[in-house]
Amino acid sequence: MIVAGFDGSAAARAAVQWAADDALRMGVPLRIVHAVDRWPYQIAKFPPQEWPDAMIRAGEKLLAEAEAVAHARQPTVAVDTRLIEGAPAAVLRETAEQAAELVVGSRGLGGFAGALIGSVSMHVAGQVPCPVIVIRGEQGPLRGEIVVGVDDASDRVPALAYAFEQAALRGSMLRAIHAWQLPMHMYSPAIAYDLDDLRASQLQLVAEAIAPHREKHPDVRVIEDVRQVHPVEALTEASAQADLVVVGSHSRNALERALLGSVSRGVLHHAHCPVAVIRTA
Repeated sequence: MIVAGFDGSAAARAAVQWAADDALRMGVPLRIVHAVDRWPYQIAKFPPQEWPDAMIRAGEKLLAEAEAVAHARQPTVAVDTRLIEGAPAAVLRETAEQAAELVVGSRGLGGFAGALIGSVSMHVAGQVPCPVIVIRGEQGPLRGEIVVGVDDASDRVPALAYAFEQAALRGSMLRAIHAWQLPMHMYSPAIAYDLDDLRASQLQLVAEAIAPHREKHPDVRVIEDVRQVHPVEALTEASAQADLVVVGSHSRNALERALLGSVSRGVLHHAHCPVAVIRTA
């Protein structure tokens, strides 16, 4: 099952369309969820009695709209809807516990105009077991390329596995990017380094990381892309020509999961295409 959050925003509409496409490719049903959050309306000492019913009716209307969007996109995909009371991030985290993936818009109706990524997106990415795909507004033409970040962490396997699976399902090329920078102490004139050897070791790191996945998906064309820049810069630049960027979230405790890593957070804010955050811990 794929879960998509919907609040009526343009980004949420695009998320439902993306989720419907993925549900068809993966052969799984789609569940669309709308959270009814009463808390903001309970601040007043005597809130109007008709508000709860009005919120329920509005939520049901939104879910009917989302279901129509999904069926218009992929008529053969099985779709069901859920209206659940609670804070949106908490509702989505709980609903996605048994999901294959969770798809959300980058910024909902309640977000600040200047914010590229909303609080709900940031609070679910990296916090649920399944991949979280964050979608911006209307998507452009398909490029036929998936981008995945490859680092030197020992728990990078889930992100690579997801990227290869997506490339195989879509018939897309996979660009495996490893970005590296010289440590500050390397600029010391007293220490000599062979840059060619350093680059060769980075290329070897990428080759070894993707080798098991290449064996499992021999039909996926892979480009090994090693760049001497900051990872966020490399992945953001590559996202301009990609359909999806896949990054790992190396979180080992609740605080780290809430904050995400600096690379995951930077890519979510600056990427030009949807971003999949894969929890690796």
